Amino acid sequence: MRRKINNPYDPKVNKCFGCSKGNPIGLKLEFEEFDDYVIAMWEPEEYYQGYVNILHGGIIATMLDETGAWCVNVKTGTAGVTSELKIRYLKPVFMNKGDIRLRARIIKTEDRYVHLKCELADGTGKLCAEAYSIFFTYPEELAKRKFGFPGKEAFFNE
Repeated sequence: MRRKINNPYDPKVNKCFGCSKGNPIGLKLEFEEFDDYVIAMWEPEEYYQGYVNILHGGIIATMLDETGAWCVNVKTGTAGVTSELKIRYLKPVFMNKGDIRLRARIIKTEDRYVHLKCELADGTGKLCAEAYSIFFTYPEELAKRKFGFPGKEAFFNE
């Protein structure tokens, strides 16, 4: 089943570079849930290049990390912070090949640590980068107090 994930954070307050509509220079990523994955499509703009027509590696890392964070929020029902992020850059991401495709899924959970695999493909569907990340998660009540986590139900219209 595929369903859109709402961004419940107030864009006037939350200026997240990865997902906020209120950040004029941000990526403004939007996510969907699809089976075990959280996915996103993103149209690259020239501001985010490193070499001409090639997406900057730091932007790739940011998108992989952000997709992982949303996967944690939606799939575990709490918030966390990145503890580790290991990225393999497999191929250059050419910006003129169409929308970038992102996806993340949880591999395993150990205590308060969530292990994820995140992937980035170019507009032709070629896998260009992958990340293995570990998020340290907080109990839901602490996530609500410390990070303004809105609760899992806020991410969906149902």
